[in-house]
Amino acid sequence: MACRTGCPTGDHATWGECARAANVRVAWAASAKGFDLTAEKKADRELDAYADARRQGIQPAGTRMAQVEAAVRVSDATGSAFQAGV
Repeated sequence: MACRTGCPTGDHATWGECARAANVRVAWAASAKGFDLTAEKKADRELDAYADARRQGIQPAGTRMAQVEAAVRVSDATGSAFQAGV
């Protein structure tokens, strides 16, 4: 028998076929080390905000949310796109 021990049918040709049929997925682990879905979602939001600012012609000083928000605020206040390092 090549199936996983928890397989309800027990009729798969290989362990891998059985795992694919069960839709086995890797879950987030090691959250104590900062490797978790919440941290990744935060990073994704920061990168999305940065990309949105770049589409508007704004060049933030970095990709962190505070840097992006500051660049957008300066751009809104001055009426021209902020350019970090210029």
